[in-house]
Amino acid sequence: MEQSKGMKAVKAVVIIAIGAALYGLGGLISVPVFANTTIKPAMAILALFAGLYGPIVGFLVGFLGHWITDMFAGWGVWPTWMLGSGIVGIAIGLFPMLTKHSLDTGIFSKKQVGFFILLAFVGNFIGYSVSAILDFLLFAEPLDKVVTQQLIIAFTNTIVIGTLGSLLMFLVAKRNKDNSNLIVDESK
Repeated sequence: MEQSKGMKAVKAVVIIAIGAALYGLGGLISVPVFANTTIKPAMAILALFAGLYGPIVGFLVGFLGHWITDMFAGWGVWPTWMLGSGIVGIAIGLFPMLTKHSLDTGIFSKKQVGFFILLAFVGNFIGYSVSAILDFLLFAEPLDKVVTQQLIIAFTNTIVIGTLGSLLMFLVAKRNKDNSNLIVDESK
């Protein structure tokens, strides 16, 4: 049965809503390391959704999920850092296209793990550099503070994504590989 275009849009909205909620609420579980800067295991959730569904979903899960975290964490909403999380989602969201959707067939090789981690680092470094620069320019935040935040976040998020995110991607690849061996019995 063929899906209508409307069903694809509904599926995308549901995926984004679930991803943003998981990333946003998961972001409340964190380890503080600097001024309004935490290590968030939930970065693995952002990486998973972006790595599976692409840059648009990645951006929206990152942006909206960060907004949810900010709303409930108590330090106020920071649109500049929401944008940074969205950029991380875009960068990691390039993974499916650049690997020709190999995860769908159950392939997540060592080379792809390295590429996944590289995209995570580039996304975190660029995304949160944009956040830091905008905080400095728009909100007169001290430059040394925002640069320190950006560097801590870029490296710790990459470590989280490299470990937990890669593990989640490996599990998805394994599930997809196991499911690709199933045979449909059309005799019924």
